[in-house]
Amino acid sequence: MKSTTKKLSETKVEVKVTLDGADLKPAREEALNQLAKNVKIQGFRQSKAPASMVEKNVDPNAISEREIDIAVRASMAKAFADEKLNLIAIEKVDVTKFVPDESAEYTAIVEVLPEVKLGDFKKLKAKMEKTEPSTKDVQEIVDNIVSAYAEKKAVKRPAKDSDEVIIDFVGKKDGEAFAGGTAKDYHLVLGSNSFIPGFETGIVGHEPGDKFDLNLTFPKDYPEKSLAGQKTIFEVLLKQVNEVVKPKEDDELAKKCGDFKNMDELRADIKKNLEAQNRHRALEKYRDDLVNELAKSSKVAAPDILINDQLRFIRNDMSRNGASYGLSLEKYVERLGQTMEEWEKQARELAEARVKASLVLQILAREQKIEVAEEEVEAKIAELKDAYKKSKEALKQLKQPEVRQDIKNRMIIDKAMDFLVEANGGHEEADQKSTKKSSKKA
Repeated sequence: MKSTTKKLSETKVEVKVTLDGADLKPAREEALNQLAKNVKIQGFRQSKAPASMVEKNVDPNAISEREIDIAVRASMAKAFADEKLNLIAIEKVDVTKFVPDESAEYTAIVEVLPEVKLGDFKKLKAKMEKTEPSTKDVQEIVDNIVSAYAEKKAVKRPAKDSDEVIIDFVGKKDGEAFAGGTAKDYHLVLGSNSFIPGFETGIVGHEPGDKFDLNLTFPKDYPEKSLAGQKTIFEVLLKQVNEVVKPKEDDELAKKCGDFKNMDELRADIKKNLEAQNRHRALEKYRDDLVNELAKSSKVAAPDILINDQLRFIRNDMSRNGASYGLSLEKYVERLGQTMEEWEKQARELAEARVKASLVLQILAREQKIEVAEEEVEAKIAELKDAYKKSKEALKQLKQPEVRQDIKNRMIIDKAMDFLVEANGGHEEADQKSTKKSSKKA
């Protein structure tokens, strides 16, 4: 067997393989053995007839087709190994010459992992975002707590700002109700700016039992393009006005929230929890930024087949999001203010970035000899089994070798990301930011 390669692109290679009689002989024998299982020859039990007898009783074309198929499959793996190709997928195979028992030639177009030349992974410019919450951040949580403990009392007076109202409404454009513009017994806090401009202010001054119309124009930049800039009428029934009585921000409120003696302790706890959340988000973003920066500074090409796989994942994820609102992918994209052409271009760029990020992490892991011990894999699988213990299908998949290997690969990639963070002082930076300013009060 002889093989040669021709580079078609950074990720595509043509492999030409030539086989001689010695290569084809075992393939023909195997073909006859396989065909013998379905041939009945007088005097022999099925599948026990000698090859010479099978050959006389089977269509020569069927033997030849089976022979070349077996020969190609058997030789292909060796050809790829001989040429040291990191195979991703076989695009197509063409048999260009075949003389049964004597010689054969075929070409295979294959997608391969590209050569990746890593940039300097120790000098990346990505920075951790600050993790200390501001006074405003803490106050927003306190305000939410105050609102949660607020008492609501039905009143017989005109509605005013900060009241909660219970309403029925129907939104119409050109006399027809439009999708998403109708609700019954809707609870709305006036002044929350939950609706388009003019809706909440239009309710102020009305009393329980009032029926009235609100003539409103949707903002020009409204996400739903069919409503953007359009004149509409909302038919509203004000059913109830609730006066919202908020508690004071005092030590008594703090005690209701948990084991706190005063508001200072509650605020300190809120700050601590916000900082932990901020640190987690900042670290995740920092990891992503480092990987993307490394990909940009590296020489790496993204194979089309991997990009298309990522595109399918992105499309399916987007379709599920749209379905949760009862919308097709096209309608959902339109609601987000994009054309399908714009979204597909953006999605492809994202898919390509993900593929490049994955490739540079794989090479980083290989060059730095980052591995995952089998006991770590076992521990992860045990964790997944516990999480999916109610799903027989999931538990069945966890037993498959390819799924186990995929889990191991993901763990290696995760370790490579941690290595990248450590190499750029990320964990140290995050720890410094989280401890730089501690509370002065015990």
